Amino acid sequence: MIISRTPFRISLFGGGTDYPSWFREHGGSVVGAAIDKYCYISVRRLPPFFEHKSRIVYSQVELVNELSDIKHPAVRGILSDLGIKDGLEIHHDADLPARSGLGSSSSFTVGLLNALYALDSKMISKRDLGREAIRIEQDVLKEQVGSQDQLWAAYGGFNRIDFFSDGTFAVTPIILAPERREELSHSIMLFFTGFSRFATDFAQDQIKNMGNRKSQLRTIRSMVDSAIDVLLDKNTPLRELGELLHDSWRLKRELADSVSNPQIDEIYEAGRQAGAIGGKLLGAGGGGFMVFLVEPEKREAVGERLKKLIHVNVGFDNDGSKIVLYQPVGL
Repeated sequence: MIISRTPFRISLFGGGTDYPSWFREHGGSVVGAAIDKYCYISVRRLPPFFEHKSRIVYSQVELVNELSDIKHPAVRGILSDLGIKDGLEIHHDADLPARSGLGSSSSFTVGLLNALYALDSKMISKRDLGREAIRIEQDVLKEQVGSQDQLWAAYGGFNRIDFFSDGTFAVTPIILAPERREELSHSIMLFFTGFSRFATDFAQDQIKNMGNRKSQLRTIRSMVDSAIDVLLDKNTPLRELGELLHDSWRLKRELADSVSNPQIDEIYEAGRQAGAIGGKLLGAGGGGFMVFLVEPEKREAVGERLKKLIHVNVGFDNDGSKIVLYQPVGL
């Protein structure tokens, strides 16, 4: 039995510039953090005592004899790409719902790859793990996704990630003073909007519009530098980060009509009226989680105003995807 634990993430600035169709021509940068909410994947070789060869358990239960019969696209694609012929039992559990803007699909891909490599008694570096997950999602599964979620899932931490025109990337940890890190943690509020969506459905609209949104995307990328300057200067009020978030959200809404909707706008405005400085919808748009930057003394008021939504307390993850149980032999 192998069990991997892989974090979800909060992307703060630069979203949209991590799509290959953009950064291969213009370069891209993002800043954000892995959080202490996780996707768990357990994998074991299934004993040959069943009518089915493999069992895959997520929101559905699949009992299959052939790889081609697997309905879950990531499981089918990864097993086929790695050439795995053994019968397996794969079980997925998560702290937060899927399709919610926290990079959950990439966490699943990274976690499953990590577990399968461990089952084969192989260790894979964080860099190779992130790179493999990007390749699987973009080239094997042909999904319209960016390249940041896979890297936060693999690396963990609070990072700046730069994407270069040759397809390479650099992950740079943002080293915050302990008091600044604590201040940031206490200023973040995460709310579930109550509805989920498939990110690829909304990402397609943004990708189609990129040629007409160059000015917005360049500004969104420049906000990465501004945000890091605020974070690293302990004398700069963290409020300025919230104001940047507000400006970034307004720009992101210009990337495609599908990014927001009246329900999301209502939630955002309610949070702002209650005292949130700024915020954004996480992920490609359409639903999922919304993050706000709130001064500690305003947290109670914001929570009360948005009490119909589920509020999730989050901290930061420093480990990235890791194997938490390694028993490759036996059941």
